[in-house]
Amino acid sequence: MRKVTKEAALLYHSKGKPGKIEVVPTKPYSTQTDLALAYSPGVAEPCLEIEKDPDTAYDYTIKGNLVAVISNGTSVLGLGDIGALAGKPVMEGKGLLFKIFAGIDVFDIEVDEKDPERFIQTVKAISPTFGGINLEDIKAPECFEIERRLKEELDIPVMHDDQHGTAIISSAALLNALEIAGKKIEEVKLVVSGAGASAVACTKLYMSLGVRKENVVMCDSKGVISSSRTNLDDQKKFFATDRDISTLTEAMKDADVFLGLSKAGVVTPDMLKLMNDNPIVFALANPDPEIAYDDAVGAREDVIFATGRSDYPNQVNNVLGFPYIFRGALDVRAKGINEEMKLAAVKALANLAKESVPDVVNAAYGLQRTIFGRDYFIPKPLDPRLLTAVSIAVAKAAIESGVARKPIEDWSAYENKLTEMMGYSNKLMRQLTSLAKKNPKKIVFCEGNHINMIKAAVLTKSEEICYPILIGNAERIQRIAKENNLNISGIEIINHRAITEDIRRDKYARLLSEKRQRQGITYVEAFEKMNDRNYFGMMMVETGEADSLITGVYSHYQEFAQKAVEVIGLRPDTDHFAAMHILQTKKGTFFIADTLINRWPNKDALVDIAKLTHNAVKFFNVDPIMAMLSFSNFGADKDGSPHSIAQAVDYLHKNNPEIEIDGEMQVNFALNKELRDTTFPFNTLKGKDVNTLIFPNLSSANVVSRLLVDLGISGETIGPIQMGLNKPVHFTDIESSVRDIINLTTVAVIDAIVYESKSSN
Repeated sequence: MRKVTKEAALLYHSKGKPGKIEVVPTKPYSTQTDLALAYSPGVAEPCLEIEKDPDTAYDYTIKGNLVAVISNGTSVLGLGDIGALAGKPVMEGKGLLFKIFAGIDVFDIEVDEKDPERFIQTVKAISPTFGGINLEDIKAPECFEIERRLKEELDIPVMHDDQHGTAIISSAALLNALEIAGKKIEEVKLVVSGAGASAVACTKLYMSLGVRKENVVMCDSKGVISSSRTNLDDQKKFFATDRDISTLTEAMKDADVFLGLSKAGVVTPDMLKLMNDNPIVFALANPDPEIAYDDAVGAREDVIFATGRSDYPNQVNNVLGFPYIFRGALDVRAKGINEEMKLAAVKALANLAKESVPDVVNAAYGLQRTIFGRDYFIPKPLDPRLLTAVSIAVAKAAIESGVARKPIEDWSAYENKLTEMMGYSNKLMRQLTSLAKKNPKKIVFCEGNHINMIKAAVLTKSEEICYPILIGNAERIQRIAKENNLNISGIEIINHRAITEDIRRDKYARLLSEKRQRQGITYVEAFEKMNDRNYFGMMMVETGEADSLITGVYSHYQEFAQKAVEVIGLRPDTDHFAAMHILQTKKGTFFIADTLINRWPNKDALVDIAKLTHNAVKFFNVDPIMAMLSFSNFGADKDGSPHSIAQAVDYLHKNNPEIEIDGEMQVNFALNKELRDTTFPFNTLKGKDVNTLIFPNLSSANVVSRLLVDLGISGETIGPIQMGLNKPVHFTDIESSVRDIINLTTVAVIDAIVYESKSSN
């Protein structure tokens, strides 16, 4: 991750519209009728309904999806009591996380009041506005009383995330760490460094999971909290031990678990050596843990270690919890967040870490196979499964514990709603971008003198998504960059036609002629081909001098496809390659193929396209439900493409039963399961929503994808994503925007990481 400088941070928060969040209308407002409905006189009708039944506020207003992030600024991050206004950037940031991870709207409210009673009364007075309240950055011990009172006196979810967020995430980590260590929770000895809000909440939740109070030793800045000490507040008295010890070092002897929520450096390697076998060490101080990762694993090979940092295994990060806990609570209109709901979140997180990890998440680990164990016992924050796993568990617990006002009957429909609510393609790009930044690759931009390619190269380099290489005339590229005020310093430029590249062209030509000599390509012909930027760029990928390639704003895709097969070749398991687009629409996310390569696919090509698309959709952690489209339904027309489609479906049903696919069918039957199931009850997709569409020919796929985008029916698209070539080369088209190229570059980096991983195994 690029180092965050003061200048970069201030620019991020100030450029364009200051701050990080805004309010956006969700209803039409372009006509006088719209405005009359939005305000006077139309607005009176929902007001009167809410007056008669307050619960209808959830039906007619944003209340059910609106959380207040409230702070008085008395304990902001590691900055301390900086005041309510100075804490506002943090509260806005929390609002941003709520929105991008769980689709929850937020008003951040900074209350300039340190007196607990007056603060409580202020929050109570504004509470009708909200469906939930997230208390944030309020110092201990006042935070305990503030949260307790508000939970008792309000009938909406209230949670102080500084306490319970860390408690929930670390509890899930503890359950799994104990399983790895082979220890029983009721027998372990726990040492806690820190006695603030997080430490107290964590310890109490551990106790509710089975840790015995007599096995807990808590330490503050003065040492062990023992019954011999005077002037302890009520929270500390609760944890006071009768053991005759006074220092953290003494407490660590024969301990099984260490929980750190204090400051860097309070634990030494020698102290770890005093602990029992397979010590569990959660060093959660930020930004630097109580003991450094390298020191911990150097002192104990058997240590089971977690921190609050993303650059070490097992990050305990509150974003694993609060967005999804509030999501589940809001969706059942819960009256509060109780212990049952918190424990449900704990177990959901713990169980998720034991499930098979999707490839898109594996990319964060260099795409080695990630399995449950010492280096992975808590999910990663960018795991797309968190939204459904945790939200559903919390919602179910709310219903079962009796605090839900709105029960959920169809959990499958609720899961689909969660996925659609988030705008999968946008969330997916955020995830892919974050993963790409962890392992950036060398990406060749073949058309390096095109302004959009130059812009994309500059932006992907500055965002540390990749190491771009521009192919083209250096003087021309530099002139275009200067004219457009683009900083291309540090970006490699290769003039593939320059005399200085003769040696490389010679090497590439010999390799290509040797590879394709039985297909009629001589050395002389191959050398001439190296004057073509696409041949040259693909040979860079073929030889490993680059990891992937982007082209297409000048090149016709059919020409590029022919060159790609010639240089890169097809994967051994397929006779075709294809392209897929991901489209986000108001009805959800759809994967469509083939959008770029196969003009009139026969039965064999359709089978390969379906297999390639199935695997590609699975990579993005989505279960593909596939329909093969046509102008006819299930044998109504027995000539041409319908016949080829019917043959392909029959082949897949017999030879690839793991692929859920049917057809041929018209698009309205594919997208309307009720219509499909009523009209064709024999179809194999009964009751399922189709999310993957295989088109009968290139024209129909290409026209539909462009029509949806141009009419504004589809949001941001991702693609075309190449499927089936032996190495990761990707192509765009002449109308691609800079954003399209950046998105495709991100996919190319992930594709290169996947290829690298598979090649090394």
